Amino acid sequence: MHSRKSLRLRKKLYLDEFAVMGVELDCNLTCKDESELDTIMDDFFVYVDTLNLCIGGGGDLTSFAGFISSQERYGSVTESDISSISNWLKGQNIVSEFNIGELVDANYGT
Repeated sequence: MHSRKSLRLRKKLYLDEFAVMGVELDCNLTCKDESELDTIMDDFFVYVDTLNLCIGGGGDLTSFAGFISSQERYGSVTESDISSISNWLKGQNIVSEFNIGELVDANYGT
């Protein structure tokens, strides 16, 4: 149905070929204190930034949930990015368990 819209309108509305895809992330953590939580979160944010991605979310000493998307205006998270993030999380002893969801449209949630 979107294909009936003009290219300009599809771009403006982030539809079809201009859709921005991202993923939801849930982590269970085993942080002993706020300092340990700050350290793992800072390290994770820096790592995500090196992939040219950004993350928004929140949590506490036992869990963290967020949404990961691209820093580029029309960029998307890729399967390679998901794999890379998954490998990084597996290497962290503070992360006891995590789940990275399927790619979804960051603007429309589908």
